[in-house]
Amino acid sequence: MSNRQVRSNLTPLALAVAGCVWGAAAAAQEAPVAPSTGAEGQIQEVVVTAQRNASAESKTPVAMSVIGGEALAGAGLDRPSDIGARLPGVAIDGAADGLRITIRGVSNADATEKGEPSAAFMLDGVYIARPHGQNIDFLDVERIEVLRGPQGTLYGRNTTAGVVNVISKAPTARFEGAAGAEMGNHGSRRANAMINVPVTDGIALRAAVSSNRRDSLLRNEQGTPHTLGLDRNADAGRLSAKFALGQSASLLLRLDRTVQRDNNDVIVPDTNFYEGIETGNPTPFDASTAKRLTNAFVPPNMLPEQGHSRRESTGLGAEFSWDLGPATLHYLGSHRRFDHDFLVNYYYRIMPGFALGVRQDFEGRYEQDSHELRLATNGKGPVSAQAGVYWFREEMAQLASFRDLELIGLPSYYVFPSDPVTSYSRALFGQMTWSATERLRFTLGARRTEDRKSRYGSTNLQQQAVFNPATDIALPNAASLATSKTTWRIGADFDVNPSTMVYATVSTGYKAGGFNDGCVAGPACPAFIAVPEDTLVYRPETLTSYELGLKSRFWDKRASLNLSAFRYAYDNLQLSGVAMVQGVPRFVTSNAGAASVKGLEIEGAVKPVPQGRLSYTLALLDAHYLAYSPDGVHSWAGYKLDRAPRAVFTLGYQHAFALRDGQLSAGVFARRSSDWAIGVPSQLLRYTVPSRTQTDLSLGYQPAQSPWSVLLRVKNLENKVEPVNIDSFGMTVPSAPRAVALRVDYRF
Repeated sequence: MSNRQVRSNLTPLALAVAGCVWGAAAAAQEAPVAPSTGAEGQIQEVVVTAQRNASAESKTPVAMSVIGGEALAGAGLDRPSDIGARLPGVAIDGAADGLRITIRGVSNADATEKGEPSAAFMLDGVYIARPHGQNIDFLDVERIEVLRGPQGTLYGRNTTAGVVNVISKAPTARFEGAAGAEMGNHGSRRANAMINVPVTDGIALRAAVSSNRRDSLLRNEQGTPHTLGLDRNADAGRLSAKFALGQSASLLLRLDRTVQRDNNDVIVPDTNFYEGIETGNPTPFDASTAKRLTNAFVPPNMLPEQGHSRRESTGLGAEFSWDLGPATLHYLGSHRRFDHDFLVNYYYRIMPGFALGVRQDFEGRYEQDSHELRLATNGKGPVSAQAGVYWFREEMAQLASFRDLELIGLPSYYVFPSDPVTSYSRALFGQMTWSATERLRFTLGARRTEDRKSRYGSTNLQQQAVFNPATDIALPNAASLATSKTTWRIGADFDVNPSTMVYATVSTGYKAGGFNDGCVAGPACPAFIAVPEDTLVYRPETLTSYELGLKSRFWDKRASLNLSAFRYAYDNLQLSGVAMVQGVPRFVTSNAGAASVKGLEIEGAVKPVPQGRLSYTLALLDAHYLAYSPDGVHSWAGYKLDRAPRAVFTLGYQHAFALRDGQLSAGVFARRSSDWAIGVPSQLLRYTVPSRTQTDLSLGYQPAQSPWSVLLRVKNLENKVEPVNIDSFGMTVPSAPRAVALRVDYRF
């Protein structure tokens, strides 16, 4: 679809919806207030920390969505890749190489040790750098805050798309506990438990554990007895302790541990979904869900092995707050370690109509430390401010080995050792809000970030698994890079009335630059194997966002409406894929030129009766390249960005029915998305994912005054699947089919 076509389809609808929304807001302001129905019939306010201090969501001038822990459990959303379908303008996918977050068309495809994400994923405010360590099971979650748009001032680097912050429940002064178990199709079974114990008036402890199992969602027709991936085998635990240090200070410590032992063979060939790939024009075709989820590829060159994956993540975090009177001092620190090893069998298409089987062995170790010290003013004066310093360090070592590539002229082992790969970041930031009047506020913020990255490793052409200097070749991968950027935010917000706020912001985002495989000519890099510096290094990508928003509660607080209209100026977009460099395939990232992103998002809820709640979202998006040539010849100007559907609409309704002996609750949630695209620039391929509707159902029952409850859930009632990700070789990760589960919970 051309740029002109997208604009002609989007603009009238956007204007019409905007006009209706603004009209409704004005009517809500002028209409007589209905008699109060009581708090049970109102939209409950949510307190968030999107601007690093506690505030009501309806009074926070940021485009954001919030999902509470109870809503997550009720909908069966138990890991980050589940929540994107519930949010406007957001796609969160569990790709083969880790979590892929796309917000308003801004995404990233480089999950290697040298890549950086476009959206920051955080656990209790701590940035988790590696995408393959992010798709962890939710455990005793208070809420999830998803901020859309660049958040470079308060959250820093790699937030050009936005922020996903998973916030765990902290220990409280109340003794309580809970336990639950569920079973479903595909052999799924899950159990979790939590207990909170106040030890003394100033000390409270909280522990939570979970175990999650599911058989493979894929069918193996390769002629081997092996099981395939899209399975689950995860155990997680967290221990938290909160200490009151006198009357003015507190300390919260968290220790978490996750072990995932599943199968990384999560792919099927793209020919399960598309035909005409050999012509350069992949066209979707109809097929059964069973066929989509079947891997029938029989490699002509090797026999697949049993795939496996082991991920172990351990984190220790500390939060300290000290009320000094005029201001509060906050410290947030963390140390995290992530270990990952796997064996995966690839579908590796080397030319149209012909693919090889390739085995990859991988071992990786990742450690990161982060520290933030922040001072925030207290009180209700006309000026509120916060300022702080931030420091981050990550060190990685990994060994990736590919086999079975002899048919394309490579030796038996194609190996990438990297040790060490280091990343340092430090920042100084501050933000101030001035209340010019009781209803009008102005905000100004800035952040100075300095990044340093280095890598030492090689691309090895080996005859055996162990490198032999006498017979093997090692091509150095050595580079270092220092980049810096000042990001800023200017905003104003105005209370139209006590329950309606409008805001306007201009903000910037920054994603660090990086380097590809190879080295620049020098003493350790002979000229005949060197690559040009402009090929080795790619530049940071930057984004400037212009946004207008409205947040309103009306109809006696029985209805809510959040609206945001935005436009981005997006430069040096980083795009990644596999390309041939010096006769061998390498993963290459380059800057794409420029892109345009603009759209409209609506999110809200209505309680027509105290026992019922209707929720809705609408996202309209025009995200396309302004200038980009993948190969220097063909132009992709006007093509849509990846995972950027033109329109997405969701509608959900939850109702509680009072029975004599208890309460029955029923819910339905439906999502309708227009078509969207997955681009593979290195192959000049663009895959269109057709429009789709997906429906989820739930039915629950709780006896009167009983700690027990039971819940039946159906996800993806239509039982349709679609590609989640397609890589440069045609390896496709499919979405999940229909899932049915019965859950029992006990609380005390």
